Parts: sequence; structure tokens; C-alpha cells
Amino acid sequence: MKIVKIKEKPVPIKSDIRNAYIDFSKMTASVIAIITDVFKNGERVIGYGFHSNGRYAPSGLLHERFIPRLLQADPTEILNDDGSNFDPHRIWDILMTGEKPGGHGERSVAVGTIDMAVWDAVAKIEEKPLYQLLADRYRNGEVDEKVFVYAAGGYYSPNKDLSKLQEEMQRYLDQGYSVVKMKIGGDFLEEDLRRIEAVLDVVPDGQSLAVDANGRFDLETAITYAEKLEPYNLFWYEEAGDPLDFELQANLPNIIKTQWQQEKTSFLCKMHATL
Repeated sequence: MKIVKIKEKPVPIKSDIRNAYIDFSKMTASVIAIITDVFKNGERVIGYGFHSNGRYAPSGLLHERFIPRLLQADPTEILNDDGSNFDPHRIWDILMTGEKPGGHGERSVAVGTIDMAVWDAVAKIEEKPLYQLLADRYRNGEVDEKVFVYAAGGYYSPNKDLSKLQEEMQRYLDQGYSVVKMKIGGDFLEEDLRRIEAVLDVVPDGQSLAVDANGRFDLETAITYAEKLEPYNLFWYEEAGDPLDFELQANLPNIIKTQWQQEKTSFLCKMHATL
């Protein structure tokens, strides 16, 4: 059992949508195919992986470091103990050989894309849905009957007025989502509040709406937004500041908690910063 080839292709997104920091007109994403020598039901097992559309395709990292490491590894080193399948954890260790701790950056995107494709191949070899394979390995076979998901959208876009924003959110509700998320921080505060209120006219209540600033704000702006958002009782307020702004991440929840500790704790419990 071995990996015979790994293919990667950068795929252009070419969208005019934008968040508080970037637009997606030149954004790309990597798609990975791990081709094995295993056949199931007459078809070759191929594992596929891709990554978030908020990161550019890490093609250079993949072709210069991670794909060659995996292909050059001893085939026995990437298998599980009985040789019946690939071992994602051993493969991860091989991918990270020679990598310095810290400095993950775009490296995590490249390695994570391969990791997704590996797990896809492993599940196909065992002829199980991946969720069941993971449950069997790590949860004694217990599978959650329901998993919370939400619809992420509400991007800024040319000619996207409030009515079109409302139509977008209504489509998500019609598809069965109970929570939707929209972008903030890419316009003036007053305009963002108008956008939020327009969406609130469509969704059942504030608990059906989350907002995402994509790390745009400094501490003062993040607090100002939080104060304005609080009356809406939103589901959450995401990534208010740069994840590497440790001062903001440490102080923002405490500052707001001090200001609102008497009567506004419910909103605080939902506020978080994505790291």
C-alpha cells in the first residue's frame, strides 16, 4: 500500500466579494488529490482536500517541501501498525520533519490541506463515512445525531444594497439554517449598523445573527462596536481584532465585562476572538 502520486492545483476564486480586510478578486485556493495504489469496488482510492477561501493557495510550500517529503518517505513509515491503512498521524509527523516550532503561518494551510486528503483516503479504504471512522476511533463509535452549522455570508460587494443583503440572508433561512453570519468592519460604523438592522428585520431575532470583523479593529474601535452591538443581543461578535494583537485579545473581554457586569453578561458570554 502506497501513495503513487500527489496532485495540487491552485483554483482562482475570482469573486468581487470582500470582508473588512481583503477582496477575493485575486484569491486562490489549493485543491489536493492523493492518488493511492489501493482499489475499492473496482475504483482507485483517491483522497481529496482543499482549504478555506480566506487563504491563498500555498502551492510553493506544497511543491517545495510537503509533497516531496511525503512522496520520499519509506512507504512503511506512513502506514498503521498492521499495514492495513495509512496513518494520518505518522504522515503529519513526516510532513513536519525539519519544520521549526512556531512560525506556522501559511504552513498550517498547506499541511492541513494534505491532512484532509489523507483522512479522505483513509475513510475510503475502510469504506466508511469519515464521520463514522472518526467516531469509531475516538468516541467509541458514538456519532452526534445533530451538529450545529451556520451560514457564513453577508460579504460586502459592489451594488449589494440592503435589500440584496436581506435576500441573501432569507435564502439561508429558507435552506434551513437557524443562524447566519455577516461581515462588519468594512464600512463606517453607522453603515454597518444599518446593515445589521436590515438583517435583523429578516431573521427571527438577534440570536439568529452573528457578525465577523475579520480582525479589523484596534482596541478602541472594537469596544465602540461592542457597545453599539450589545442591544441587538447577537449570537456572537467574531474576531474583533488582529489575532496577534495580544493586548487587545487580553483586555477587550475584561474591559467590556467591567462596563457591563451589572446587567449585560449574556452578551459577554458570546463574545470571542478567533485565534
